[in-house]
This record gives sequence, structure tokens and C-alpha cells, in this order.
Amino acid sequence: MPRSSNDKVPRDYVVDDAWPHAALAPDAPVSAHYGQALARNLENALAVSGYSLRTLAEVTGVNHSTISRVVNGKVMPDLGTLARLEAAFGFQVWPGPGALPAPSTSSG
Repeated sequence: MPRSSNDKVPRDYVVDDAWPHAALAPDAPVSAHYGQALARNLENALAVSGYSLRTLAEVTGVNHSTISRVVNGKVMPDLGTLARLEAAFGFQVWPGPGALPAPSTSSG
């Protein structure tokens, strides 16, 4: 579902390699960078916690297919979903400003 900003889903901005470790298009919006970093964080959180998607779904009340779609960059979660995921893991998975690409420096 498109967001009010009309950004495409994060995965649509991949230009090289496999999601979520792919290079994003130079014009990818902030939401794509956040979505990619969130997907990486969720992958790591699942690995560290030992949760499967179905187990995490049971613990959080978030449908496993929704979690899968977030991990696969096909949707951005709402705040309620994000809050449930973070509560289940016991740590922050939202990437914050660290997800933003470094500003390019031009010398001329």
C-alpha cells in the first residue's frame, strides 16, 4: 500500500545485490533507507533471539506474514507493530537517523 508521501516500498529502490544488504538508488527516499536498516535489524534480532517468524507472531500478536513483509522490504510497519516487535525483543530495532546515508561531499 503506498504511503501518503507516495514513496514506493523500500525494496523497490534496490539497484544492486540482494535485499536487505543491497545498494539503493541514489535518489532513494529516507523511508527506503530506514526500511532497509529496519529489515537488517529484524534479521539480526530474529537470529539473536532464536524466534521464528511464527513464534514471533505468537508472542507479538502481529501476523507472521506482516513480519515477513517488513523483513523483505515489501511494507513499512506502523507504530503499533514496531512497538510490539521491540517489546518482544526487549531492545530497539527501529534504526533512527543512523540509517541515513552519509551526505556526499562535493569539492569543486
